[in-house]
Amino acid sequence: MRNTPGLIAAAAGVLVMLCVPAGVFAQNDTTGGRVASLAPGTIQGQVRDETGAPIGGAVVSALGSSSSFAVTDRFGQFELRGLPPGPYLVRAHLAGYVAPRGQMVRVLSSTRSSWSIALRRAAATASSVTPPLVPAALGSFPEPDPVSVKPEDAPASSSSGSSSNDPGEVAWRLSHARRSILKEVDQAIIASNAPAGFNGFTSPRAFSHAMESSARVASNFFTDTPFFGQLNILTTSSFDTPQDLFAARAFLARSVANMLVGAPAGDADWTIRGAVTQGDIASWVLSGDYVTRTPGRHHYDIGMSYSTQRYDGGNFAALKNVTDGSRNVGTLRAFDTLALSQEVLVTYGARYARYDYLDSSSLLSPRVGITLVPSEHVRINALASQRALAPGAEEFVQPDSGIWLPPQRTFSSLDDRQPLVAEKTTHVEAGIERDVARGATVTVRGFRQHTDDQLVTLFGISQPGLPPASLGHYFIGNNGAMDAMGYAAGVKAIIASRVRGSVEYTFAQASWAPSGNLAYLMMISPSSVRTGDERIHDVSASLEADVPETSTRLMILYRVSNGFAGRDVTSGAGVDGRFDVQVRQSLPFLDFSSAKWEMLVSVRNFFHDAVGDQSIYDELLVVHPPKRVVGGLTLRF
Repeated sequence: MRNTPGLIAAAAGVLVMLCVPAGVFAQNDTTGGRVASLAPGTIQGQVRDETGAPIGGAVVSALGSSSSFAVTDRFGQFELRGLPPGPYLVRAHLAGYVAPRGQMVRVLSSTRSSWSIALRRAAATASSVTPPLVPAALGSFPEPDPVSVKPEDAPASSSSGSSSNDPGEVAWRLSHARRSILKEVDQAIIASNAPAGFNGFTSPRAFSHAMESSARVASNFFTDTPFFGQLNILTTSSFDTPQDLFAARAFLARSVANMLVGAPAGDADWTIRGAVTQGDIASWVLSGDYVTRTPGRHHYDIGMSYSTQRYDGGNFAALKNVTDGSRNVGTLRAFDTLALSQEVLVTYGARYARYDYLDSSSLLSPRVGITLVPSEHVRINALASQRALAPGAEEFVQPDSGIWLPPQRTFSSLDDRQPLVAEKTTHVEAGIERDVARGATVTVRGFRQHTDDQLVTLFGISQPGLPPASLGHYFIGNNGAMDAMGYAAGVKAIIASRVRGSVEYTFAQASWAPSGNLAYLMMISPSSVRTGDERIHDVSASLEADVPETSTRLMILYRVSNGFAGRDVTSGAGVDGRFDVQVRQSLPFLDFSSAKWEMLVSVRNFFHDAVGDQSIYDELLVVHPPKRVVGGLTLRF
């Protein structure tokens, strides 16, 4: 590669500069995670009593990589802002009430985690032995477990015997055993010194009491279990120019129903997502995730999904490659972050996917990464992966972030004589992050990658002798093999706790080995065909802002590069841009209980969601993507 010695010397100089101690540092997670480089999150929720009534004036605390406190309002609602991502122990306390065990809540970057806490009046539990309350402000010490209390420390039983068959002792042990998520199950235990009859009950009254207790257990499962979820009622559409919104060639808007439900399960969170849309494209998707949240040696991230798309329209291009009328995709992922020590973290795992419309339907994408923490504010990262990307995967695979939609568009092979072929990218990178000021982090990384069968995505083209495809359909081809080497430097910062931004510059030099079947692609889109060597300069920026006075959140992404494919047949490769703008407006006048309503409006012309180990040409070789509009209401509970 040309100028390689100069680039290596420049990168080495930047690394040396970053290793110089800084006077002011940002907070960092002691486990070695990338907490300081991520935007903070929020925990919000409501405190209620055993009848479901809100409790005002309760103190809610969260203890994790940082601590925060809040007092509930007259509706029992609270909000803890500015929490670095990670697990937090959340408790609530108020005189005259008995608090439950502390709840572990995982805070994600730029995300609001909703939680519900139930307190019980002290008079209702005066007869039971409760563990002492340890305020969160005193530190993350383990809570006393009721099972650790010895029977001899309990009040003396009326029976003088010490046999294990003594019903008084048995009832005491059962009532003080470790509780499960069904917190009221001990109410179904009846302590009696009389001989037990059938099933342990001696009278219809005892049976009635047990039935009432069982009903109360089932009721409390739904009222006390901290379920969380989200319901999206959205409408999507696409346009090329603003005039297309009022033209017949703009494809009709589609309605989407999207729902998420989750709850804690021991030391982890499980989540189920589902989405469905109806029209000439009838599609649905269902996925499940299991993510551990308590700090430990292992942190697991497991998930699976299944998507299907059926097209009942009359677009000839869309019907060419859908022989049986539908496409089906299943995915499975499993990753583990292993903490070898506080200074060494290793992440490894793989993603498996099966696409029924590919000849080679099974795709495996393994990945392994390591993070070293030589000092409190320096992190060294390395990553090696092999990523298999199927044509049309953006329609079926759930994105890591952003708006999640079921399959919305149709696609087909550009050349009828060529089948759809998956792209495979081998990626290796190493980098360093350093916190240089409160809320600011500088990153430098170098990478190298090799890609086979690089995908090319084309919108708005017309094949010879065929009617033009609508905005809801695109064509896919393959350009050949590519080798690239480059580096990137960027900075992330938090400004006044309301604005979070980042900017990154990337330089890469690529060498192409085109395949032998590019004649048709050359005729349709010459700027998509790359040969020889090429230098790419790329700038990406993001901005997120919170306006608490109006309960408004704004997110802007923008990317500009000199390597984008031309917009039409006659134009060549050149400088172009992609953008994504999202506005979320809370609607507090619609709120009830712990549920929150939001209005969402999003406009974007990005086709690929950014992934760290993707090919640098994935977005550059998307020809003239239309702008997609998403709007609707979101209910968080």
